[in-house]
Amino acid sequence: MNRPPVVLVTSCNHRFGEHPFHIAGRKYVDAVRLAGALPLIAPPFEVAELDSLLDVADGVLLTGSPSNVHPSHFGEDVLNPALPLDPERDAWTLPLIRRALARGVPLLAICRGTQETNVALGGTLHQAVQDVPGLNDHRSREGAPAAEQYGPAHPIAVVPGGLLAGIVGSAAVTVNSVHGQGIKALAPGLRVEARAPDGLVEAFSQPAAPGFNLCLQWHPEWQAAGNPVSMQILRAFGEAVRGYRDRVRGPLPADAVTS
Repeated sequence: MNRPPVVLVTSCNHRFGEHPFHIAGRKYVDAVRLAGALPLIAPPFEVAELDSLLDVADGVLLTGSPSNVHPSHFGEDVLNPALPLDPERDAWTLPLIRRALARGVPLLAICRGTQETNVALGGTLHQAVQDVPGLNDHRSREGAPAAEQYGPAHPIAVVPGGLLAGIVGSAAVTVNSVHGQGIKALAPGLRVEARAPDGLVEAFSQPAAPGFNLCLQWHPEWQAAGNPVSMQILRAFGEAVRGYRDRVRGPLPADAVTS
């Protein structure tokens, strides 16, 4: 008997009145369960604690968030002070990404998580995609109901021969779009897996990493159970997570099974 695989789900920081909370959207937790794993929401950790944290993980899911990566991490000043930031999240997720990839822990990144990964590895971001000549507005309509915000927005061109192409088996899929920031310069060693019609990077991976990793700018976790492409991605992630568990942890000891 094998241990159920455990996937760390990154949390954000939010204050309700005078009380600070660590939070993660339920849709990300549900997505981990759809992948066949147990979700474990992780609060901020000290950098010195990250290896101990990864010792209990079979995978990492980097969640989306209303907040943006602080631009100081890619050498820029804040363009719009009205937009939310979460420096406490940056402080541990950026090194977490580097450690997880180096160790071969399967990693799936979504929206902010994708931007975090690019920045963690030395890439840069557009702070306002809609203001960049030649790029479209990738934000959803402000105040729109969630069903509209996360509804189909545009197609993406999947790069032939890549990881994503092998998962979805299609040259083009339609995705949602609810982000104001996006990939500017891709970090060294990353491979583009898909692009939006305006050329913006929508997915990438790091081929040199020893484990599964896929970073997606859209939100596959939104109503994933009813979306065939989302389920293909989550199944691939789940297969990688179970494979990592089997290689690293092996079956439960006999006395644990009978106790």
